Amino acid sequence: MRTAQQYLESLRNMKPNVYMNGQIIQRDDPRLMGGINVISTTFDFAADPGYAGLVTAKSHLTGKTINRFTHVHQSVDDLLKKQEMTRFLCQQVGGCIQRCMGIDATNALSVVTKDCDNALGTDYHQRFLKWLEYFQENDLVGCCAQTDVKGDRSKRPHEQVDPDLYVRIVEKRDDGIVVRGAKNHITIAPYAEEIIVVPTRMLTEKDADYAVAFAIPADTPGVKLVTRATMPRERKYIKTGRVIGSADCFVIFDDVFVPRERVFLCGEHMFGGMLALMFALYHRHSYTGCKPATTDVIMGQAALVAEYNGIEKAPHVRDKLADMVAVAELVYGAGIASAVKAKRAASGTYVPDVVFANVARYHAGVKLYHEFETLADLAGGLPATLPPEEDFYSPETGPLLHKYIMRNPKISAENQHRLFRLLSDTLCSAHSGVMQVAGLHGGGSPIMEKIAIMGTYDMESKKKLAKYLAGIKD
Repeated sequence: MRTAQQYLESLRNMKPNVYMNGQIIQRDDPRLMGGINVISTTFDFAADPGYAGLVTAKSHLTGKTINRFTHVHQSVDDLLKKQEMTRFLCQQVGGCIQRCMGIDATNALSVVTKDCDNALGTDYHQRFLKWLEYFQENDLVGCCAQTDVKGDRSKRPHEQVDPDLYVRIVEKRDDGIVVRGAKNHITIAPYAEEIIVVPTRMLTEKDADYAVAFAIPADTPGVKLVTRATMPRERKYIKTGRVIGSADCFVIFDDVFVPRERVFLCGEHMFGGMLALMFALYHRHSYTGCKPATTDVIMGQAALVAEYNGIEKAPHVRDKLADMVAVAELVYGAGIASAVKAKRAASGTYVPDVVFANVARYHAGVKLYHEFETLADLAGGLPATLPPEEDFYSPETGPLLHKYIMRNPKISAENQHRLFRLLSDTLCSAHSGVMQVAGLHGGGSPIMEKIAIMGTYDMESKKKLAKYLAGIKD
């Protein structure tokens, strides 16, 4: 396993293909360091003996100890540990840990490549396992590029006016394939070392060129990472330790060559949709760890600002906090149920229960904005109108601001300022806006969870139950 410093050095050695504000930037650009710091946390805790077995696992390929973010789940306990690890690490960084896309994509590929081989006699699974061993041995950071730009949403990939609006195979060669297209909303791509590409939807026979999956180094020729990065406002005086942030990309594949050994699906349309759904399932199960952690973060701030405002015992405050507890633990509990009811696939990989994972992700998404509303309600308007940090340290205005920010006399002015500075970042910053939209749509919008639930749920048995209770005989 690597250290955070080794990870950073790896990024510095990659070829520049990250674009921001019309310029090519290096991967250690200060605007990316917030997200890099988040990923670095996964290396720091893996190296801490106190977290052995939580942030680390044993490879089923080599028997070596590896970072759990490179592991393929071999048991129910692996799924439970992944969920527990995700909640813990997200708490440490105050939001998304970002590395989950890699583990979710590798697990999905583990299942679907084996199923495809069994059905069609292909050799994708052995290619995948060889790549996975390399991925694990080098403790690499992977992102999953799934969401195509899609063009006209009423049309299938092959029906688009521009055929490149879904990533597709434009050339097949003996030594590999050439792909073209773009994926959007791809988190951590500018500071990932491997980009793992999977389809975004169900596909027909006419969409065969779009049924493609592969993994390539993120600086492969022809890959262009057009990036938007955000971090909370820079602190000059009130430091809080490691600065966090995130970055998302248009990942453009401009006639990119993918070597044959890194191609894991190539035209098998019936397995393209299966792979899209499998990645979504694993990613939604990851949300049963990260979303409760996000609620923990918001809930903690809500409870603390209520205390600082002197209203923590008010019945309506306790009622609002109880709602947040209920959502966090309901989502986490459904994630546990999804893991406990997991099924072993032909590859040996454990697959979470579809209904419980999607029920959890659905509730996480639809409740998210209500949690921010609760925090804003209890905090009041000051997070939006808080003067800049420098004014609190100006000889002329600083003493007055510290005087007038006071609420609970038992709490120092500095600590009240610190809390409202955090609340301002959580509620009013550019980074907060990105995290709110990502919390709603990441892993699939709520309507997609409903579709997955109704496509899997045994409604017929419930109708039979109603008939039984009504005395209706078929």
